[in-house]
Amino acid sequence: MNNSIVSAAASMGALQQKLDVLADNISNANTKGYKRKSTVFEDILTNLQPHEKSFELPGRRTPLGFTQGWGARVVGQQIDMAQGAMQQTDSQTDLAIAGNALFEVRSGGTLDSARAFTRQGAFQLSPTAQGDSLLTTAEGYPVVAVNTGGQDTFVRVPNNYDMIVGADGRLTARSSDGNESIELGTLRLVEVNKPELLQAVADNLYGVPSDVNVADVVANVVARPDEAGGVAIRQGFLEESNVSLVDEMSDLVNVQRAYQLSARALSSGDQMSQMAANLRA
Repeated sequence: MNNSIVSAAASMGALQQKLDVLADNISNANTKGYKRKSTVFEDILTNLQPHEKSFELPGRRTPLGFTQGWGARVVGQQIDMAQGAMQQTDSQTDLAIAGNALFEVRSGGTLDSARAFTRQGAFQLSPTAQGDSLLTTAEGYPVVAVNTGGQDTFVRVPNNYDMIVGADGRLTARSSDGNESIELGTLRLVEVNKPELLQAVADNLYGVPSDVNVADVVANVVARPDEAGGVAIRQGFLEESNVSLVDEMSDLVNVQRAYQLSARALSSGDQMSQMAANLRA
């Protein structure tokens, strides 16, 4: 088969995956806490084709042979953890992170469930059968905190109490009259060490593949708002998406042009193959 057909077909498949990622970024430009994704390409195969000895003429400075490629493929996606803009909401259940960190939740609803992470802090207090309220995501995943004993727990706020979250992530339930306060623990935060291994899953959550050690990707971190570059919690704020529509549309135009070029190369290769077949007939 004509190598131009193989190269063009492989490149078109990779560019289609890039278009899918761009479409996902654009559609989530207004999603709170969303982090843009980018694709990583690599050559499928590159080899050196030899020239005949007659090509070696006097004055030629380049060596004999020419490089032949076989297209490109997508080998992975990376998540851009850059900080998004802060939007003030004044809601006690809206939390935003300033710095490199993620909230931790449990996708199965119990502490034994798989760990998941998110930057979307649009939480809510869901009533429970115990007569209190559980801090969860909009989809119902409980938010993880650390109690005074250092153990993971869920955030439970008694009825008729307000939830107060400090810049260091410390959780306090305060009675409506302000006369009583109850310590609820501290938000569990994790720092991303290898964002290339973080995997986007449903409901704006991130997870770690089953064949990867979670400790190699994320590590527990403590909010330190007083330190330069430290992590801080902002109650009553939400983090906007870090997607720039201008950049995404610019990439979209470039990818579409590359796709059209590959499509023309595929069509030309097919026409050349048909001409060669007709000459042999």
